[in-house]
Amino acid sequence: MAKKAAHHGGAWKVAFADFMTALMALFMVLWISGQNVEIRKATSKFFQDPYNALPERSSGLMAAQIAGARNEESHTDPTAPANMGYLEAIAKELYRLVNVEEKQDEKPVDIQITSDGLRINIYNRVAKPIFVKDSAEFTEWGKFVAQTVAWLIDRYDFKVFIDGHTPAGREPLRKDYGSWELSADRANASRRALQFYAVDPKLIERVAGFGDTVPLPRTAPDAEANERMTISLSAQQRSLKRDAATKAIADKKAASVTAP
Repeated sequence: MAKKAAHHGGAWKVAFADFMTALMALFMVLWISGQNVEIRKATSKFFQDPYNALPERSSGLMAAQIAGARNEESHTDPTAPANMGYLEAIAKELYRLVNVEEKQDEKPVDIQITSDGLRINIYNRVAKPIFVKDSAEFTEWGKFVAQTVAWLIDRYDFKVFIDGHTPAGREPLRKDYGSWELSADRANASRRALQFYAVDPKLIERVAGFGDTVPLPRTAPDAEANERMTISLSAQQRSLKRDAATKAIADKKAASVTAP
């Protein structure tokens, strides 16, 4: 009688699956080891408590990209390359939230990365105004942009500088009410809107109306683009104030120790 061929079963499949699992675990360990401090902390927190490990203010993929770009260095040196990546991610997030393409011509909102934060130009274009004509009253679009910027400021704790601008050649609305008054009123209206939509008043450093005295670079003084609100967000101002407060506390403690 012929012998039947030996049947080896599926043991090799189990062994291969174990090998692949171990290889994947090794890959994850190596990847996590190469990340910055915040990502390693977040990963550790996830494995300790996966159901409550999400950040308090997480909003999906973009928030993860911002967290990845931010590291310990960015807290002390606002101009560090890592911090620039953090600011770029925030700028992209704001463009996404207001549904504006970064490379769009004559876009209603333009965001520039500066040495200490972001400069947001919000244009009062005829095609998409942020203010009702010849007034400091917001349109629905203006309210939406103000609310979105306020959310961004509140989330990332920036210091805020608000400047109102108008184009040259604008006729005074009244004998005693021209570009200076209008730009100042619009700047104050922007401040009130930001505060209404959750910005702490202590974060606002300056509110000013410049009339037609500060046109955009390489732009005709009477160009439509010069009718704008400029909201500058400074991470450096925030860091300097925090460092000064920390130093004051340290000095106070030192004085109490050395006092007779």
